[in-house]
Amino acid sequence: MPSPTPDEAIAATRKWLERAVIGLNLCPFAKAVHVKNLVRYAVSEATDCDALLVDLERELQFLHEVSPRITDTTLLILPYVLGRFDDFTDFLDLVELVVRTQGLTGKLQVANFHPDYCFPDTGPDDLGNYTNRAPYPTLHMLREASLDRAIAAFPDAANIYERNIETLERIGLEGWRALDVVAAKESGD
Repeated sequence: MPSPTPDEAIAATRKWLERAVIGLNLCPFAKAVHVKNLVRYAVSEATDCDALLVDLERELQFLHEVSPRITDTTLLILPYVLGRFDDFTDFLDLVELVVRTQGLTGKLQVANFHPDYCFPDTGPDDLGNYTNRAPYPTLHMLREASLDRAIAAFPDAANIYERNIETLERIGLEGWRALDVVAAKESGD
């Protein structure tokens, strides 16, 4: 499969956000920032971790400095690096280090998504993993203040994970495939 252009990576990520994350209500907070055009889609053209760290630092600083009325959250899409899930999870330690060293702990946090996402103690075919599967490795930078407000407005926030698993089990792998947002992995692939 050829590498996507940055525009293609953004289009695929936007489609995933609209059909899976918002469409299945996997994140009840996503719709509001999406409809208000407060989501920044940034594509890292990095092909190695050193270049990716530069992009990560730049995007964290951008989000920290820009008004939340202009950009409330950023999806840093990584179509050319960290394709192996193990490499991606190893890189997440560096993400936390960058957040700390930039003095952004308590201000910004980074969630993560990957086409091969697999929670610890689950098998690759476990439907719960699909809650964190995106078309490309993606770092989701969000403001803690915005997250706190969203959680306060959503009384059952602690139950989101369980509800998401129930949703995915209800629609099953065929329902996920019908969304056409992330290639579903077959056993043995």
